[in-house]
Amino acid sequence: MKPAGQKRVVTIVGLGLIGGSMAITLKENGFAGHIIGVDKERTSEEKALRRCIIDEALPLNEAVAKSDLVLLATPVDVLTDLLPRVLDLVQHQVVMDLGSTKAPLVASVREHPKRGRYVAAHPMAGTEYSGIEAAQPNLFDHKVMVLCDLGDSDADAVAVARSLSASIPMRVVELGSDAHDLHAAYVSHISHISSFALALTVLAKEKDEQRIFELASGGFSSTVRLAKSSADMWVPIFRQNRDYVLDVLDEHINQLARFRSLLIKRDFETFYRLIEEANDIRRILEGSRQEPVFEME
Repeated sequence: MKPAGQKRVVTIVGLGLIGGSMAITLKENGFAGHIIGVDKERTSEEKALRRCIIDEALPLNEAVAKSDLVLLATPVDVLTDLLPRVLDLVQHQVVMDLGSTKAPLVASVREHPKRGRYVAAHPMAGTEYSGIEAAQPNLFDHKVMVLCDLGDSDADAVAVARSLSASIPMRVVELGSDAHDLHAAYVSHISHISSFALALTVLAKEKDEQRIFELASGGFSSTVRLAKSSADMWVPIFRQNRDYVLDVLDEHINQLARFRSLLIKRDFETFYRLIEEANDIRRILEGSRQEPVFEME
């Protein structure tokens, strides 16, 4: 942990929605005293500097050497190559990733001699927009931070991850990396596939774009909001979490087929009952919002 009175230096690798928003948050709440940005696109670094999202931009090796904490916020296919390289550079530094899949990434550094300096993390927050232009304050407020396989991380590294989460504040949930990928497929990844599919369905059937614009407000807009998400981000997630996504997608297709069959049979009594069963998701979601946020250590 950083001694009292000293500024914590945080490097963020990947200056997109997640990395940029985390930079804004950690600077505003005082967790970070100085933020270094690293991105393969110089234009992203320049935009982050102009907006004062980061304090300086440096090459990766220089940034790691100067840091107390390194946050990796790149697409997940980049992470599997990036994380071992960063761990090669660290001494005392803590490294956290912010990716949406965990098992392949954790496996890539299981035997790394500095594995203990790494904490696998996933902030369950985001929007359909991408890039440093989409970075915003308060994106993570009162959301969930999943921390995975904590038994493989050094105690002081875990303490930093918990302190970061508490400073935002976020509620910490601990999972194994494989369990994380399973549950993420159910509550996040399937939502995006469904949104992509619905957008393609409407585009295939409704040829009048003006009618879509005029009539597709409210429920439709909220349902297909995720269809605006970046392919650069989501294709790697689907690739890495393919098996669990296939499992939940099969069940989703079965449920759609069930509703289709009821429409064919004009069995609206069963249709009514299934909608009422689906309404139970409201109780679960409203209950989750009442759980306490992880408190500052």
